[in-house]
Amino acid sequence: MKLIIEAVITGILSGGVYALMASGLTLTFGVMEIINIAQGAMVILSAYLSYVLETTYHVDLFAGLLITIPLMFFFGVAIEIVLIRPLKKDRTMMSILVTFAIALIIEGMLSAAFGTTYVQMHAWYVDATFRIAGFYLAYIYVFGFALSAVLLAVLYWLLYRTKFGFGLRASMQDRTAAQLIGIDVERISALTFGVGVALAAAGGMAYGATNAFNPASHLDLISRLLVIIILAGMGSLPGALVASLGMLVIEDVTSVVWSPLWANTVFFVLLVIVLLIRPQGLFGRAQGRRQ
Repeated sequence: MKLIIEAVITGILSGGVYALMASGLTLTFGVMEIINIAQGAMVILSAYLSYVLETTYHVDLFAGLLITIPLMFFFGVAIEIVLIRPLKKDRTMMSILVTFAIALIIEGMLSAAFGTTYVQMHAWYVDATFRIAGFYLAYIYVFGFALSAVLLAVLYWLLYRTKFGFGLRASMQDRTAAQLIGIDVERISALTFGVGVALAAAGGMAYGATNAFNPASHLDLISRLLVIIILAGMGSLPGALVASLGMLVIEDVTSVVWSPLWANTVFFVLLVIVLLIRPQGLFGRAQGRRQ
């Protein structure tokens, strides 16, 4: 029983980081109807940026976010303007091809620069643990969850307390109507894609600090993120949070109760079950948004 409780706690803490990474993917689909297959590669790219800042320049992992988050934000805006915006027809399908190509390019560049050997970040809070109520937890899991909670709170404030957030939510509800009332949808789309990639930067640091990774790690990661947002309901931010926490708890408990070999499989089994019962996802709408 103690191992199960510990698995639940670890799953919740890890789920917060996945919610942070999945929220960026959810935003881009909700506003732009773009499925960013490159989100996983951008997370790994961000992890390598944090790794370089730590090992080469001795910059603390969390302090390094002051560099990587703005850098990845502008990288995301540039990608949207140059590669995503020109897509006018069949945007969703074409976006899969374009962003998959971006992912492969990022993977190739990282492989050329760092090789394919797995690397791991190190800091005192990455390697140290503490004891609470009879359980041992790594500091990095708690710090990573706290980081995710803060950034998701900032994202909530951005969406519901700012003019940009009003325009973003209007674009999610009805893109054409948003344009008719004077909202610059193209500007909103570029900033939204930038925000989504910036969230990948923060998630990349936390992911890289808790997992060994190499350039190809994005393939497993994007499959997990896609499962999360499909289970949640495409475009649902609250659903992405709930699905992330639930899926990571189930995975960790499965690993303890059954076998680590089945922990990954449970993601896809639950996806099939949920979609058979509720095709639009747990928090999705039965009908698509108006164009």
